[in-house]
Amino acid sequence: MNIENKTVLITGANRGIGRALLEEALRRGAKRVYAGTRQPFTHSDGRVTPLSLDVTNSAQIQHAVSEVGALDLLINNAGINLPDDLSSPELIERHLAVNFFGLSNVTRAFLPLLKRSKGAIGNILSLAGLAPVPMFAAYSISKAAALNITQSWRALLAPQGVKVHAALLGPIDTDMIRDLPIPKASPESTAIAIFDGMENGEEEIFPDPVSRSIAESWRSGPDKALERQFAAFLPRSTASAA
Repeated sequence: MNIENKTVLITGANRGIGRALLEEALRRGAKRVYAGTRQPFTHSDGRVTPLSLDVTNSAQIQHAVSEVGALDLLINNAGINLPDDLSSPELIERHLAVNFFGLSNVTRAFLPLLKRSKGAIGNILSLAGLAPVPMFAAYSISKAAALNITQSWRALLAPQGVKVHAALLGPIDTDMIRDLPIPKASPESTAIAIFDGMENGEEEIFPDPVSRSIAESWRSGPDKALERQFAAFLPRSTASAA
């Protein structure tokens, strides 16, 4: 996935990682970048087209699809991260609504365009999807679910030429965790590494120092081997129907 002259849609594009991804896509020569946001958004670059897109709102998702005529790359970045101790079912449901079902519903809606272009999906996930961060338990649950569906789409869509990438982020200096007294990577350096990973065809992208520390063990470990083993069970006719 070379970004130059491609059409890209980024959800949650108005700040943090999403805004950094938007700027990096422009720097790499994207033809058009659709910026999906819940709040009104403007940009000085004429290649940017704002989209009103709350990923939990099915009507807004369908309207966004009608506004996008062609698409090469969908980046599912929109997400929430609120501290919790698993005492509130409502908070778990809220995280799943945005971080899992929102990602799933947006992807499903744009799949016809991505299949047509033989494009790619980039899901912005977290190391918390591999092992829970107890102070962000609901967030961790939602990111684990998002990683699982990412792996399933990867197998289901491969026969149709659609690539599916998972960016597994460590701590990044955004509003979500800005107050935590831990080392954090910048959104800008993270965005560069995410696009580098997609252009290099990496299935899992480890774009910051903390995540890179486990990259090799993940790629050569039993979890990744099991993913490949299970994907091989998939009948080609089932995969083609995804």
